[in-house]
Amino acid sequence: MTTMLITHMDCLWHDTGPSHPERPDRLRAVRHALNEDDFPDLVRIDAPLADDEMIARAHPADHVEAIFSVIPATGRLQLDGDTVVSPGSVEAVRRAAGSVVAAVDAVFQGQADNAFCAVRPPGHHAEPRQPMGFCVFNNVAIGAHHARARYGVGRVAVVDFDVHHGNGTEAMFRDDPDLFYGSTHQWPLYPGTGEASETGVANNIVNVPLQPDAGSDAFREAMSGTLLPALAAFRPEFLIISAGFDGHQRDPLAHLNLTDEDYGWVTRELMTIAANCCEGRVVSVLEGGYDLDALQSASVAHVRALEGRDGQ
Repeated sequence: MTTMLITHMDCLWHDTGPSHPERPDRLRAVRHALNEDDFPDLVRIDAPLADDEMIARAHPADHVEAIFSVIPATGRLQLDGDTVVSPGSVEAVRRAAGSVVAAVDAVFQGQADNAFCAVRPPGHHAEPRQPMGFCVFNNVAIGAHHARARYGVGRVAVVDFDVHHGNGTEAMFRDDPDLFYGSTHQWPLYPGTGEASETGVANNIVNVPLQPDAGSDAFREAMSGTLLPALAAFRPEFLIISAGFDGHQRDPLAHLNLTDEDYGWVTRELMTIAANCCEGRVVSVLEGGYDLDALQSASVAHVRALEGRDGQ
């Protein structure tokens, strides 16, 4: 099993300001945890810059232009109450989107079996015309549309185990029966979407809300009993994971009380379905995770599972 790690130092220069949870130290922590001594077999490449055309597959072109036009040359600008941009955001958001495009290329061209994109800012809250929730553009949606445009992929699935519901991805997928979005997330919690009744145009949206303090058993039952069977029935030709680690028991922003073992387990379950449906083609993209120690250990469990190392 060949796993590719795609990241870039430019993502550190997305400056959200002091005390902001989505801070550069998050990426530093993940990069340190996935060091070459502990992960010697990872194929490592720098994330390229996504161009406007790539981003505009998921967002209207005039919106893409408008976002880049307001990113300041100095200081910081709030795009909404939570989402901040700075001069370094221009290249950071292009690298974040570009990492997923490069990962799609790698798995479809046989350069890797799967890939993990360790980038920031995250993306799953970004709606077609609205940055929000720390997210500027929707990285996984950009990757899904690249797979369709470049490789003629018909059915693409995104599975999101971030503790927050990916309202942006759902908004982009719900009216297309060949796009599947499945999410487990704490409820009630920001952004207030993700009820089980939100099912999409062809039952292609599967939301499994979990109560605070749900814990490992409830998470695994939500996956095994509802989300994973729906994913298998959809039979995607390509699978993208929105890998948020803020459901961890040490994370300060929510209270699902998940463990490193849960993240390893769900990754292996998703890889099994991918092996049966789409020749194992999986791209995973970092979303949330705000306790640095938990982010490191959960990322390690996730990438070990992608490599087939099974909890070593």
